Amino acid sequence: MSAAASLPEPITDAGRDGLAALLAAPGQAVVATDYDGTLAPIVDRPEDAIPAPGAIDALGGLARGVGAVAIVSGRTLPELLRLGGLREHPDLGHLLVYAQYGVQRWDAATGEVISPEPGPGVDEVRRRLPALLADAMPGTSIEDKGHALAVHVRRTADPAAAMDQLRDRLLALADETGLEPAPGRMVLELREPGPHKGDAVRQLLAERFGGTPSAVLYAGDDLGDLVVFDELESLRRRGVPGVGVFAESAEVTALRDRADLVVPGPSGVVELFRSLASRLPG
Repeated sequence: MSAAASLPEPITDAGRDGLAALLAAPGQAVVATDYDGTLAPIVDRPEDAIPAPGAIDALGGLARGVGAVAIVSGRTLPELLRLGGLREHPDLGHLLVYAQYGVQRWDAATGEVISPEPGPGVDEVRRRLPALLADAMPGTSIEDKGHALAVHVRRTADPAAAMDQLRDRLLALADETGLEPAPGRMVLELREPGPHKGDAVRQLLAERFGGTPSAVLYAGDDLGDLVVFDELESLRRRGVPGVGVFAESAEVTALRDRADLVVPGPSGVVELFRSLASRLPG
C-alpha cells in the first residue's frame, strides 16, 4: 500500500470514535455513499452525472479492505451501473448497490439483481405530469426513474420561483396517486411508498453483519440522506460507532449540523476515500 494520504479529522467526538473503530477493524466495517452530489457532481442533465475523477477507483481501493462498500441512491439501477461503469471495474467485486432507495438491488459478487415492477400510482403520475407541467418555466424537466418520477427545475432561469410555482400541484398529485413527495436539490420527486436510504443501510448491516458491524461511515449531500444520519445515531445508541460525512453544498445545509465530518463536495469525498484506503491492509 502506498504512503497514507492526509486523513481529515471529524469535528465531533462520536465521529472521531467512529473513524478510529473503522481503522481498527476494517474487515467488519461498512462504507456507504450516496451518488449524486456525493460521488458525482450535480449537473444540469441528470443523465450526464458521471462520477468525479477518481471516485470509482477510490471505492475500489476501499473494497479491497473493508467488509462492505455500498452505493445507496434514489437513481435507477441501470443508470448507476451505466454512469459509474460499475460492472467493468476490476476492484468492485464486492460492491453492493441499493438503487431507488433499496427497491432495486445489485450484488457485484453474485450478479444478483432485484428489481420489482412499479405499481399503478407511478403510471398515473407518468400519464398526468406532462399536462400538469404545461405552463412550467422553460427548462423544467421530468426524469423517469421507473418507481418514481422527478421534476427538475435546475435549468430554469429562476429555480426557486419555478419550484414555488409547481410545488403545491405536485404535492396534490402525489396525494391523489398514493405516492410520496421527496424534495431534493432543485428537484421534487414523487415516488412509491417504500424503503428509504436508512432502511437500505439497515438491511445491509443485518444481512452482512448481523446488524452489528465494527463501524459505519456514510457520505451524503442532500435531504434524503438525513435518514441515514438518523440510522447512524440509532447505531451509536446500540454501541456501533459511525461517521456521518457531508459532501458540502451551498444548496443544502441541513446536513452540516448533523455531520461528523464535512468535505468539499464530491472531490472531498474522493480524497477521503483515497486516504482511508491508503490506511487499510491489502
